[in-house]
Amino acid sequence: MDFVTLHARLRPNKIAVNDLALNAQWSYAEFDIAIAKVVTLLTQQGITTGDRVGCLAKNRAEIVALHLACARLGAIIVPLNWRLNAEELVNIIDDCQPAIIFADEQGELLDIAHQPIGELFSNSATLSPAPAAVINDAIASLILYTSGTTGKPKGVMLSEKNIATTAINFSLLATVDSHSVFLCEAPMFHVIGLVTSVRTPLYQGGTILISDAFIPSRTLARLTDVAYGVTHYFCVPQMANILRNEESFNPEGLRGLTALLTGGAPHPEVQIRSWLNDGIPIVDGYGMSEAGTILGMPLDLDLLDKKAGSVGLAPHNMQIRLANSNEQEVARGESGEVQLKGDNICIGYWQRESEFSDCFTADGWFCTGDIAVKDDDEYYRIVDRKKDMFISGGENVYPTEVEAIVLKHFAISECAMIGIPDERWGEVGCLFVVLKPKASLDDSQVLVDFLDGYLARYKLPKHVVIKDTLPRNGAGKVMKHVLKANYLAK
Repeated sequence: MDFVTLHARLRPNKIAVNDLALNAQWSYAEFDIAIAKVVTLLTQQGITTGDRVGCLAKNRAEIVALHLACARLGAIIVPLNWRLNAEELVNIIDDCQPAIIFADEQGELLDIAHQPIGELFSNSATLSPAPAAVINDAIASLILYTSGTTGKPKGVMLSEKNIATTAINFSLLATVDSHSVFLCEAPMFHVIGLVTSVRTPLYQGGTILISDAFIPSRTLARLTDVAYGVTHYFCVPQMANILRNEESFNPEGLRGLTALLTGGAPHPEVQIRSWLNDGIPIVDGYGMSEAGTILGMPLDLDLLDKKAGSVGLAPHNMQIRLANSNEQEVARGESGEVQLKGDNICIGYWQRESEFSDCFTADGWFCTGDIAVKDDDEYYRIVDRKKDMFISGGENVYPTEVEAIVLKHFAISECAMIGIPDERWGEVGCLFVVLKPKASLDDSQVLVDFLDGYLARYKLPKHVVIKDTLPRNGAGKVMKHVLKANYLAK
C-alpha cells in the first residue's frame, strides 16, 4: 500500500484534501477510495505501465488524484504548463506522447484534444476501487518539464523513491507533521507545486488546501484565517514581495505560520529581513526539478537573521560538495559548483539519455550548474547559476551578488543582470531594473554610484536599462536568455 492508504487506516476521518475552488473536501479514507477508482478508470481506458497521462489544468484535487493513481498503476503523469502558448505546449506533447490528456478550459482555449478533468471524479464514482498493489518506486511516476530559463524544456523523470526522499527532506527541514496545513498555490506543473507543497504534507498525514490562483488579497485572507489554520505557504520571492505590498497586509495575522517558505529564485537578504523584522519566519531554501529539496533554513528567527541570504543546511540523507572546474572540492568560503549524490536525484531526462549522462562527473556526482559557497557552520549560499556567470577583464562576475545589492536602492523593485560582449573587457554587465511605483531614476549613473560603495569596480554594470516588467516563466523565474537575446538583437 502507499502512504495515502496507510493514512486512510491511521486517520481515516482526517481531512486530507480541501479544494477551495471546488468547495469540496475529502478525508484520507475518502481520497484513498477516489484514487483507487481513478486507477480503475485509467485501466479501462487502456493506460498501463509506462504510459504518459497528460494534465493541463490549474490547481485542483483531480491533479493530485491523477498523480497518485498513476503511481499505483505504474503510469507517468505529465502536468503541462498552462501558461505556455499553444505551439510550446504542442512541442512538449509531441515530446512525451501522452496516451491521454485531462484538461480544464485551457484545453478548449488551446484546441488540444482532451477529456474534461472536471468529470474525472464523476466518471469514476460508480466504478469499483482498484485493489491495493505494490508500487514500484524505482520507475518514473512523474515527468516535470523544466522551466526553460536557458533554452528548450527537458522532461525530468521522477520516481516515487525520488519524491518520497524530497518529502522526507522537506519534512525535516520545514517541521512538517500530521498537524501541518499547506496552502497550495504554486502551480502543480512545478516541483514546488506538486511535490514539495502537496506530497510532503500528504506523506506526513497533514492537510492540503488547494488554491487555483494567486490573488494577493485572497491569499492573505486565507493565510490569516484561523478556520483554515494554515501552517506552511510556499511561494517564489516575487510573490512574497507582492503580499507585502498588498493594501490588506498585516504582519500580526501571519505570525502564527510555522513558515513562509520561498524558493525558485534568489531571495535577497534585504527582503528577508523586512519579514523577520515583523516577526514572521520567512524561510529560504534551494531545490530543483531534478533533485527536489536540497537545502533549507532553520525556522528560528535569530538564526534566520544571522544567516539571511543563505539557503540553509543539507539533510542527512544526501551528499553535497562544491567543486571547481577540475572536479576538486573547494575550501570553505570558496565558490564552487553544487554537486549531489542521493536518492532524491531524478532517474533521467525523457528520451535524452546522453544529456542526462552529461550531468554527472566521472565519479558519479550530479552537477546542478549552480555556484555556491559554504561557511564554517555548514550553511550554503547560492552565488549564481554557472551559466549566468560571466568573465569581465579576467574576473568572475556573479549577477546574483550584484542584484542583491541593487535591491537595496530605494527606487528599485526588481532587477536582473546579464553579461554582454565588450571589445575591451570581453564581457560587461547589463542591468535591467523595474522601478517601484512613483519612483524615478533620471540618471542611471546615480544607481551605478550607489553600487560603487558596495562592489568592486569590475562587478559594476556598464549598462542600465529601465523596463516596465521582466520576462518570467511559469515558475516565476526571470528568463535571462530572453533579456539577452532581445538586447543583442537591437
